[in-house]
Amino acid sequence: MQGVRIATIAELIEQREQALLQTDWNTYPDSIDKFLAVEFEEISSNGKVTARQDVVNWLLHKDNTIQWTFNNFRVRVLTDEIVLAIYSARSSANLAGTFKDSMRTSIWQYQDGQWKMVFHQATQLMEP
Repeated sequence: MQGVRIATIAELIEQREQALLQTDWNTYPDSIDKFLAVEFEEISSNGKVTARQDVVNWLLHKDNTIQWTFNNFRVRVLTDEIVLAIYSARSSANLAGTFKDSMRTSIWQYQDGQWKMVFHQATQLMEP
């Protein structure tokens, strides 16, 4: 895989996933194009297929006080230029002390010299 170890790619993809959720994109709106491919789409936790522009709007208007933690992050190499990221995520509102857990998958493709997300799906986990 272009001479790069899978562990290194997994670390890079995890950093990019974290950056998408933790960055205040209003400061760097043009940088979103470095993370999301033109053909990006998402299946949201309610099962709705969401277009790229809707996700960009969410990134620009999301609550930046919410903190995210990832667990069991791993990647599977599908081709030399495509990897699948699989992980669980927990979002927590600092003031409310509430948590939301989800399972997530993303497909990342190496395009124009960088890894870009082409697909994402989040599945909300119910409390036991």
